[in-house]
Amino acid sequence: MARISPLMILPPAIFAGLAGLFAFGMMRDDPDELPSALIGRAAPATETGTLQGRDAFDASVLADGEVKLVNFWASWCAPCRVEHPNLALLAEEGLPVYGVNYKDDPAKAVAFLDELGDFYTAIGTDDGPVARDWGVYGVPETFVVDGEGTIIARMAGPVTQRAIENRLRPALEEAAAR
Repeated sequence: MARISPLMILPPAIFAGLAGLFAFGMMRDDPDELPSALIGRAAPATETGTLQGRDAFDASVLADGEVKLVNFWASWCAPCRVEHPNLALLAEEGLPVYGVNYKDDPAKAVAFLDELGDFYTAIGTDDGPVARDWGVYGVPETFVVDGEGTIIARMAGPVTQRAIENRLRPALEEAAAR
């Protein structure tokens, strides 16, 4: 009778384990979406710096009774340039959009806003701690915050028309219903 070596069992066992992990990962609603531990929790205390001539904001503003977006962006970020007109349209509809300018040269950030338009209700600056507290992986990232200051949804990547219709509007409706 032939004896089975443990080395013969190891490769199929590793393959089966990896296949199970991949299958579990694909069962999420959106396998491309990075998870956020902040969904359903109060927005972190936000102590941002000030960008030339613009109003900054803090955590108390995020619990002012209005649904809003908090958008992390930078002038050096190409996808931020792509999403800017879409965020401007949302702001024109009356949705408050708060910006956090992330690890940026202040003069370049102001030039970006002067060129593309400044629709932000308020803008703070951040060299890293605020983004870390919010769990930001990179810019752009946008959060839907309800009137009580609770984070309802997080969207990594640029806000496109498809993202507005498929993800942001449902999250905004959920936030408004709270």
